Amino acid sequence: MAKIQENGIRSGPSPSLKGTQENQSDKDSSSMGSESEMNGFADTRADKYGFIGGAQQSLEDSIEDIPPDVLRQREAKWLDMLNSWDKWMAKRHKKIKLRCQKGIPPSLRGRAWLYLSGGKVKLEQNHGKFQELDSQAGDPKWLDVIEKDLHRQFPFHEMFVLRGGHGQQDLHRVLKAYTLHRPEEGYCQAQAPIAAVLLMHMPAEEAFWVLVQICEKYLPGYYSAGLEAIQLDGEILFALLRKVSPVAHKHLSKYKIDPILYMTEWFMCAFSRTLPWSSVLRVWDMFLCEGVKIIFRVGLVLLKLMLGSPEKLKAYQGQYETMELLRAINPKYMQETFLVREVIELPISEREVEKEHQVQLKRWKEKHGDLHCKSPPRMHGARAIMEAEPHTRQDLRQAPTIIMESPKENSNFKKNKKENKKKDKGKKTPPSASFENRSHSVPEVEPVTPVDAVGSLEKNSSWQGSRQSLSSSSTEQDTYL
Repeated sequence: MAKIQENGIRSGPSPSLKGTQENQSDKDSSSMGSESEMNGFADTRADKYGFIGGAQQSLEDSIEDIPPDVLRQREAKWLDMLNSWDKWMAKRHKKIKLRCQKGIPPSLRGRAWLYLSGGKVKLEQNHGKFQELDSQAGDPKWLDVIEKDLHRQFPFHEMFVLRGGHGQQDLHRVLKAYTLHRPEEGYCQAQAPIAAVLLMHMPAEEAFWVLVQICEKYLPGYYSAGLEAIQLDGEILFALLRKVSPVAHKHLSKYKIDPILYMTEWFMCAFSRTLPWSSVLRVWDMFLCEGVKIIFRVGLVLLKLMLGSPEKLKAYQGQYETMELLRAINPKYMQETFLVREVIELPISEREVEKEHQVQLKRWKEKHGDLHCKSPPRMHGARAIMEAEPHTRQDLRQAPTIIMESPKENSNFKKNKKENKKKDKGKKTPPSASFENRSHSVPEVEPVTPVDAVGSLEKNSSWQGSRQSLSSSSTEQDTYL
C-alpha cells in the first residue's frame, strides 16, 4: 500500500484504476464524439456504471439485478419520502434505514445522498457560495497537487477517461472550492476519489456540499495534516476486532501489523478503491444513512473473513504474507449481497464505536498529548446531522426539472368536464351513438376531415385542460427527473 505523508498526499505509484456514471449536470454538445471515443476506447462497451475497463468494470450483467417492476415500486417509495423528508426523518427513520440497506434506486441515488448527508440544506442556505468559490483563483500550492491527481481518479470511467474532459474539470472545481472553503485544512489526496464518486451521481455544486458534509460531519479530521483522526480510528478498529474476531486480532498483534498499514485507504476513501462497484454503492447508501459505523463494520467483516480461523492463517505466517493477503481480498467476500448481509448482521453499534473512541482518545493523550487538529464532533448518520442543523421546509423542497400537474388537481379540467356533461343531458342522441356518448361524453358532431379533426380537438375544452396539465408550473408534484 502506498504511504500517506503528513500533508495527506500519497506517495508512491498511483493506485489501481477504477470508476462509475456520467455527470448529470453537463450535456455533451461536441460533434467530435464521446470522450471515450476520443481517448481510444471507441470499440469498448461501457458497463451499466459507466466503466469501459479497469478492475471495477462489470464484465456481465449482475445476477442480482432488481426486476423492473420492483425497481419502479422502490422509486415511488423514495419519491414519497423525499417529498416529505423532514417528517420521515422525524417519525419513520427506521424505514429510511431499511430502504437504504435494500439499496437506493440508481435513478434517485444522487438526490437521496444529497438529502441524507444534509448537503441539500447546506446548498439552500448558502446560495451562490459555490459559484463564488469557483470564481476565485485558489492557492497555487494546492492547485498544483490537485492537477497532478486528476488523471488518477477512475480513469477507466467514461466521465474521467479524457484528460481535461468535463469530468476532470468538475473534479478540479470541487476540490479547489474545498481548499478555499477550508484553507486551514487544504487538500488531501484521499478527498479526490470521494469527490469523484459524488460527481458520478450529481452536479458539481451538489457534490461540493456533500463532500463538505462528509469531511466535516461523517469523517471529521480525516483529511487534516498529521492524519491523527485516521490513526485514532485505526486503534478503535483494532480494539473492536478483539470482540468480533479474537483469532484475527491475535494474528495481527503477533506480527505487529499496525492498523494504519491496511485500513488507511479503506477508511479515507470509504472503500471506493477496494470493493466491486455494486458493493461500493450499497456501502455508501448505508454509510450516508447510518454514519461511520458502517465503515467500521465493513473493515471488521473483511478482517474476520480473511483472518478469522486458524486454517486460513496457516499459509500467512508473517507480516509480509499477511499484508499481501489484505491487499488481495478474496472476491467472494466482497460480493454485493453477501457483504451487505454480513455488514447488517454485525453487532457493532454507534454507541460501541463512540465508547471505544473515548477509551482510545484517553490513551492517545497519555502517549502523544492533545490532538493537534481540533476536529468537530463526529455525527453518526443522517438523523443526527438533521437534528443538529436547523432547517426549514423550504430548505428541503425539491426542484425537479420537469413539472407535471395531476389532472385531479386541475380545476379547469374538472369545470370543463362538468359543463360537457350538462350539455350532453339536453341533447338527444341516435341509438347507435348512445354507447359511445355514455362512455366518453362526446357531443354529436358532423363528419370532419383529418385536418379539421385537429382543429376540433384544439377547440375542445377538455383537450385544452389536458394540455394545461402538461405545462403547469406547480411544484406540488414530483417526477422521476
